[in-house]
Amino acid sequence: MSSPPFWLYIVGFLLLLGPLVTVHEFGHYLVARWLEVKAEVFSVGFGREVLGFTDRSGTRWRLSLLPLGGYVQFKGDMSPASIPDARTLSAVSPDERNGAFQLAPLRHRALIVAAGPITNLLVALAIFAGFFMVVGEPVQADPGQTNKVEQFSPESAAQAAGVRVGDKIVSIDDDPVSQFRDITDRVMMHPGENIVLGVQRDGDLVRIPVTIAETVVTDRFGNESRIGRLGIYSSPVTYRPAGPFVAVRLAVKESASMVGMMVTGIGQIFSGQRSVQELGGPVKMAKWSGEQLSLGPQAFVAFVAFVSLNLAFINLLPIPALDGGHLAFYAVEAVRRKPVDARGQEIAFRAGVALVLALMLFVTINDLISLPIFGR
Repeated sequence: MSSPPFWLYIVGFLLLLGPLVTVHEFGHYLVARWLEVKAEVFSVGFGREVLGFTDRSGTRWRLSLLPLGGYVQFKGDMSPASIPDARTLSAVSPDERNGAFQLAPLRHRALIVAAGPITNLLVALAIFAGFFMVVGEPVQADPGQTNKVEQFSPESAAQAAGVRVGDKIVSIDDDPVSQFRDITDRVMMHPGENIVLGVQRDGDLVRIPVTIAETVVTDRFGNESRIGRLGIYSSPVTYRPAGPFVAVRLAVKESASMVGMMVTGIGQIFSGQRSVQELGGPVKMAKWSGEQLSLGPQAFVAFVAFVSLNLAFINLLPIPALDGGHLAFYAVEAVRRKPVDARGQEIAFRAGVALVLALMLFVTINDLISLPIFGR
């Protein structure tokens, strides 16, 4: 095991989180400008302004003291829920109405809020598509041998259950699998789970119950991951050139697979199938970013894509104080044909902020006690 120098953790964290959060906010800004909503402040970082200027549209661009993300403040956007207060509308002058976020049509406000996580999603898709265009599309060297068992690993769960060399896996729990990656995706997040493999053997379909083996893998930095494995190998994979359209299609599929694993992992933590120790906060994020940066630009950029996808997913959760919480309020407003009352907003957003802060505190403590100084 080897660890990067401490300064690389700091550099990696700043190169990771700062640009991704800034890009997220820039997505909000661009759509707001398109919809003629005025942005009063765009800040890279938080806290006291270090450098800044005001452009011709009246937006103050700031470089702030703490370069961990950023924010955009729209005209009239003073409510945490970004929903207009009907009691104050009559007191707003025509000049104040022009370009005010809270007085924009509902669909415009929803588009502006959704633009942030969508921008993070587009960043991830662009990076994944770029990788596929450079590396190519992975395919079985011999298409006729796709999903055919060529050999077993030591102590293979599939072999112990009765799978044989030459069997072709065609389904898992009656869900068809068309390529080996489908098998890996289905198995990896479910160690210890009982499944039924459908295999073609001598022209017959055979159903074989298997318990997915649980394996703990450790990378070069000592990070451990608990995954499921069947212990089988299929025919070799080769790579064929992928044009832009194929690369985008593969990027969408890759992103959907990752989001599926996120949802599965969160569900397993809540159900007790996985330990809360697998949650990571800012300390682990800094650790992982420094480690990936030490492996070179390609590894770090791939990690950026993964984190950008995570930011998009988390921000779209319907939790008050996140973008998904705002969108949930707008959905209620669209159904009721009027905004949620101020008291309901206040209760929901206080609860949302408390939940987010409690989670951040928990994962930070969780990160700290996992450090080697505490014996982990």
